Amino acid sequence: MAKVHPLLLPIDPSQWDWYKAAHLLARGGFGGTLAEIDRAAKEGLDATLARMFDFPDAPADEQSPTDQPDLSSIDGLPRSEKAMRELFAGKSEEERKVLRQQMNAAQREALVQMARWWMQRMIDGPHPLQEKLTLLWHGHFTTSAKDERSAWLMWRQNELLRRQAAGNFETFVRQISRDPAMLDYLNNQQNRKRSPNENYARELMELFTLGIGQYSERDIKESARAFTGWGHDGERFVFRANDHDNNPKTFFGQTANLDGDDIISLIFHHPRSAEYVAGRLWSWLAYETDDPALLRSLGEVFRSSRFELRPLLRQIFASQGFYSPAAIGTQIKSPVQLIVGSARLLDVPLPPTGPLRNMLEQMGQVPFFPPNVKGWPGGRAWINTSTLFVRYNTGTWLSGGGAPTGEVRPGIRKLSGDRAMKAVAVETGRDVGVIVDHWVRRLIQRPVAAAKREILIQSLNNRPDREENIRRMIQLILSMPEYQLT
Repeated sequence: MAKVHPLLLPIDPSQWDWYKAAHLLARGGFGGTLAEIDRAAKEGLDATLARMFDFPDAPADEQSPTDQPDLSSIDGLPRSEKAMRELFAGKSEEERKVLRQQMNAAQREALVQMARWWMQRMIDGPHPLQEKLTLLWHGHFTTSAKDERSAWLMWRQNELLRRQAAGNFETFVRQISRDPAMLDYLNNQQNRKRSPNENYARELMELFTLGIGQYSERDIKESARAFTGWGHDGERFVFRANDHDNNPKTFFGQTANLDGDDIISLIFHHPRSAEYVAGRLWSWLAYETDDPALLRSLGEVFRSSRFELRPLLRQIFASQGFYSPAAIGTQIKSPVQLIVGSARLLDVPLPPTGPLRNMLEQMGQVPFFPPNVKGWPGGRAWINTSTLFVRYNTGTWLSGGGAPTGEVRPGIRKLSGDRAMKAVAVETGRDVGVIVDHWVRRLIQRPVAAAKREILIQSLNNRPDREENIRRMIQLILSMPEYQLT
């Protein structure tokens, strides 16, 4: 194995501190509470990583997860082609139209419940890293409910992303290639030998495994032929032998009667595959880079583990590059990260479903509804004059102020109850500087410039015993550029 790039070498244990612990819990989850960061700082990097990765690759019973969203709106709806035909049999066109409208409404309601359930899992689920990776893979193996309207199939895909989040990536690709929602979204359900559909074959290479420029148009056409006959009946993958092209195909210079699994094997023998996927993980978790030497080294780490994700992820999270100035506090929070992280750090509940959906839509990220096959662009694309306004007002909403979308927030303008009061409670008589430092540490988790700290101190008007002053100071912190970054 070639020499590991210096940025991938582990940090010295003496370098581990509270701020690095906060950075790890933010990038490897949705932000740590003060107690969680204190524990990580005390226990050290190795012990913290061991806890973070202590989640199963699959639940004990994949078909009966112990925690799932409310899918009652789609209970009893057909989940196979046969059941769908039976439901519509003997009905008039008008009856079928009404039935389709009812089914579509039920699917939309289930998707709303799924999104809320998933975000709640991000806030208080048992495995933050697993949920963070599930979100990242959702933007990589993109499927949108705008096109795949079965909430049940979207839910099953979400569980697949969760099961494989830190497993073997080649196995992951084989399973996503058989996933019913993906087969629908990229049209492989219609991929037949008489009329091959190239959509899945193209995106498998361009977006999922290799990147642009690593294959030819002929490779796309030949691999599309290899995937002919791959489809599904409801939630069940099916191989339709009569629709499969059994003739020889030439892919990456290999000629044989190739099928989809053969194509995947050849992709993973391509020298670019490990580098491409490992580089994407680095950009998601650390920072974007086009450094050829670093990308090669990442690829070598990934290939040496035979595409197991856990070793690569652990090396990234322990690396000098991950804790460098290029990484800490440089990544713009996605809307989901912003809302989930704020709810965690303020210890307040998610907004009601309607306002929550409006916030996510206006900021540009609704779970299960990525904009296109490339997923969410991320980075600076999250910020423009419109979204920045909503992002600031979302912080105001979550800390007990007015709603960012214009609705009145009944019963929340003055916080009440033990949990909500934690967001503003302070001991009377404490020094205003100490109070400001506490909230900066709790919310931004990095030092801020002295001038900005002074503005926060002045916002308390020397009356930290007044709830409205504490609230104003918190809202100022949530509106700071530093808070938009992680």
